[in-house]
Amino acid sequence: MKKLITTVLMLMVVMQLFAQDQGSSVVNTLAGSEKIYVVVVCVAVILLGLLFFLFSIDRRLKKLEKKS
Repeated sequence: MKKLITTVLMLMVVMQLFAQDQGSSVVNTLAGSEKIYVVVVCVAVILLGLLFFLFSIDRRLKKLEKKS
């Protein structure tokens, strides 16, 4: 019975997501003026920088662990 209730609640949440408006005024404005590409590039550069930083820290920690 508990699984059935959980399943029904999950289905209700999913159906509510489909009922939402598909467009946003911010997205429409950025896509209309083609500034969305600038936003995407900025986000990609930030994520790549964070990944590079994390991998460099990982390499440093591995070197320190090998020394001790």
